[in-house]
Amino acid sequence: MKNQILAISLGLISMIAFGQKSELKTAEKAIKKGEFATALVAVNSVDAMLATMDSKYKAKYYFLKGQALAGESNYAAAADSFNNLFDYEIEIEKKKYTKLAKPMFGSLIQKVSTKAIDLYSNDKNYKDAATNFHLTYKLSPTDTTFLYNAALSASLAKEYDVALGHYRELKKIGYTGITTQYLAVSIESGKVEDLGSKAQRDLMVKAKQYKEPTEKVSESKQADIVKNIGYILVNQGKTEEAIVALQEARKANPKDVNLILNEAQLYIKLDRMDKFGALMQEAVKLDPTNPTLFFNLGVVNANEGKIEEAVAYYKKAIELKPDYGDAYMNLAVAMLAEEKEIIEEMNNNLSDYDKYDALLAKQKALYKKALPYLMKADTIERSEGTVRTLLNMYDTLEMIEEADALRPIYKEMRGQ
Repeated sequence: MKNQILAISLGLISMIAFGQKSELKTAEKAIKKGEFATALVAVNSVDAMLATMDSKYKAKYYFLKGQALAGESNYAAAADSFNNLFDYEIEIEKKKYTKLAKPMFGSLIQKVSTKAIDLYSNDKNYKDAATNFHLTYKLSPTDTTFLYNAALSASLAKEYDVALGHYRELKKIGYTGITTQYLAVSIESGKVEDLGSKAQRDLMVKAKQYKEPTEKVSESKQADIVKNIGYILVNQGKTEEAIVALQEARKANPKDVNLILNEAQLYIKLDRMDKFGALMQEAVKLDPTNPTLFFNLGVVNANEGKIEEAVAYYKKAIELKPDYGDAYMNLAVAMLAEEKEIIEEMNNNLSDYDKYDALLAKQKALYKKALPYLMKADTIERSEGTVRTLLNMYDTLEMIEEADALRPIYKEMRGQ
């Protein structure tokens, strides 16, 4: 009786094994024909037998299922199946199907990343681009740039919860985004080119096809990541949480000027200019040759009505950056700050000719003082604002020739 039961059991096992082999064979044939849905039905039919499946069928099962899912564009599930295959063949110390699957897995990653880039660059579909960038990262966790791209895309799509999760993961893994370009000048074209790697660059220089090898290292994106976390939290109404996030980052990197600037920008959003000004002062101590910092201090002081201080900061910004158009413009505006009071007095003394003329002379003196800076701003970067203000000043100062030359330009800018 025992022998009979054993025989029946062996027969049942043989039938199960035959069934597994048959379904996998059906799936294999369907994949070769490109009939991925049919292949998936066949391979899924043996799912329940996976725990007891023979090793020679189990590896093939993962291999075929990965192909079928990839063919159906279910890339995440396909990646899971391929990864299960890689892990399983490491466990059984055989790499029969791994060798075949690795190129397929690489192609799958390429498809997803290409789709993500296309959605981002061409379709401007940032939501789906974020999904595909993140999937690419999950498929290839060492390519952390895809996680950064996912966070950026989600932010653009206003999917703030998703973006916040990605940015926090980037912060957790210590992502910097720093890249190195290996550059050299082409002998043929005379242009600087990125040759991809140091080895390739050095080889091309040695072959005398390139010269003047240099390297260019990009800035870290860590400060931007913290800043974006802060901005998202502010947009979500979580102001205190945002401040804490930025301050924690600054504690870890107290001399990082970018982190100070990011926290300062957050206070602009919160309309807390006192805190903004204090942080600008702190940044200036760390980076005393940065013209933007002095420009920002000029803005803060001008907004607080501290005109002399604002003028001094704008002049310092110009000293550090002689072509700083915005600094020249703001300097002129700061110098004209008392004009409003003069005009009000003029309007109140229209019948008192002597006082009116004295006020007009005061206004003209103010214009003459500010005019060189405004002209410089217009020279560096002409705008409707600079031209309009110059015209007004030329007319007031009776600079007829200059006003006549500028008037048609102003009309053209306004589309008249």
